[in-house]
This record gives sequence, C-alpha cells and structure tokens, in this order.
Amino acid sequence: MLRRAAVLLVTLLTALTATAQAHATGYRYWSFWDFDGGRWTYATQGPATARPSDGDVQGFRFSVSEDSADATKPRGTTSFAAICARTPARDGMKRVALVIDFGTAADAPSGERPPAGRTACARISADATTADALASVAKPLRYDTNALLCAIAGYPRTGCGEPVSDGKRPTTATKEAPKNDSGPTVGLFAGAGAIALLGAAAVWQARRRRHG
Repeated sequence: MLRRAAVLLVTLLTALTATAQAHATGYRYWSFWDFDGGRWTYATQGPATARPSDGDVQGFRFSVSEDSADATKPRGTTSFAAICARTPARDGMKRVALVIDFGTAADAPSGERPPAGRTACARISADATTADALASVAKPLRYDTNALLCAIAGYPRTGCGEPVSDGKRPTTATKEAPKNDSGPTVGLFAGAGAIALLGAAAVWQARRRRHG
C-alpha cells in the first residue's frame, strides 16, 4: 500500500506540473493602462466604457503576457503638459494624453515589425470615451466581434488576442486582457490538498502495518 501511495503521489505531482506549464501560456494583445500618481496601473475597464477626465494620461501597450499582473507597461513620455503642450483647451471639450507603445520585435506577430511608439493629445467632447480619444488620433483601429481591441494604427495587420503557446515568452515583457488570473489556480490548490491527503493515508497505512 505504501509503495502504491508513492506511485500515486509521483503521478499527481507530474500532472500538477503539466497543469502549471499549461497556465504559462501567454496571449498577444493590446493592454490598456491609466497613469495615476506617477505610475501606470492596469485599467479596470475597457476603453469603450472608460470616460477619462480632462488632463488624464492613458496608455496602450502591445505585448505577450499571461494576465494583467504579467502585462508590460507602456514606455515613453507620461507628462500631460508635454504631450498636450500644442493642443489648447477649448470650451465643452477635454484633452486626454495618450501613450501608444507598439511593443518589441519579440512581441510582434510573425512577419511584422512594430512601429515606433508615439504620444498624442486627443481633444474630444466632454462625455467621450477613451475609445473615442484613440479613434481621433490613431486610426485605423480594428476590433473583433466581441469588441476586443485588436489593432491600433493598423498594427498588427492580423490576429487578435491569440495564444502564444510555444514556450518562447518574450523576456521584455482590450474587452481587454484575455485572462486576469494572477494567482495560483484552483486546480493547483486542489492538487496540493490531494497530495496532503495522499501523504496522510500513506503514513496511516505504515503505522497500521507496524502495529498490526
């Protein structure tokens, strides 16, 4: 019985390792960010529903990432004053500074090269969304049937949130992120519990044999 328990334990550990590797799959997509308090934070809603205020700085970054905790932040200027210096205020309108980072060559789909990053000051109506701001300065945009943001300024030409499962995740490292699971999975917790129970059963069986 003890030997059988050991075999089952090894089998379960192997299965859990495979599960963890499967969850390491990354996705290639545009992530959406807010610049607040001197740092980037992952946006809590999509650009189609977010309604920024005058003076806000928001960013988009194209990269491969597993989830929001793993996503790479936009690079470049984050100063509203610098980005919108040449866009004067206007009554009934608001100005939103946008940072658009097309990512690295490692992030790019096969056969494509990322454009240079850019900043833009969108002057839009007071009730406009971030999607409206982006459309005013970075066309063409491309969305899929589920409203996932697939391309900004035509990049990338094809693809939309596709998995990158060949194990070659970029080291430099929107509906928005395909996943949002930054912690251990339920399967791993369940597996850990099963290992504990299996170990306890093996100990109980060994004691029983000694005292039997």
